[in-house]
Amino acid sequence: MQYHLARWMGAALAAAALCACASLEPVQTAQKMIGSPESAVRGTFGAPTETYQLAGGTSRWIYSKQPLGFDVYAADFDAAGNLVRFRQMLTEKEIYEARPGIWTKHDVAERFGLPREPVQYYPLMKREAWSYRLYVGAYQPAHFSAYFDDRGVLDRTMIIVDPLGGDGHDRSK
Repeated sequence: MQYHLARWMGAALAAAALCACASLEPVQTAQKMIGSPESAVRGTFGAPTETYQLAGGTSRWIYSKQPLGFDVYAADFDAAGNLVRFRQMLTEKEIYEARPGIWTKHDVAERFGLPREPVQYYPLMKREAWSYRLYVGAYQPAHFSAYFDDRGVLDRTMIIVDPLGGDGHDRSK
């Protein structure tokens, strides 16, 4: 009886460790899963916060850690439902690919997920702002904002560094 209990506990600890690795290093974990079916990705990372159909029968699953976290991950699948790419979306590189005057709210949501911070409207500018938390540089907390005109077209993006840190964690320890 004790042997079976010990074996069960060992299996439970191994499963917990796998989940911990997936949550601590999701990109590294997912890179090892390239080519895996959607069911394997769901089994490792859980249900996505959003899903989007992309061109050519491909799809994207968004895993948002917002508003308290600093990450939004995208899992891209081919038309057969196999993982082809997994990456952190809230990076300066991804943000600089945004196309003001061309992208719409749907394009921004497809790239970064829907905002989890309250949406702001600035009547004097006639702009709606979606805000996301991210790290820039050497783990400097910041806010990324996407501003939309009244037609829902991206007007501009902005990254503002938070000099106070914003999350109460001392990263120097």
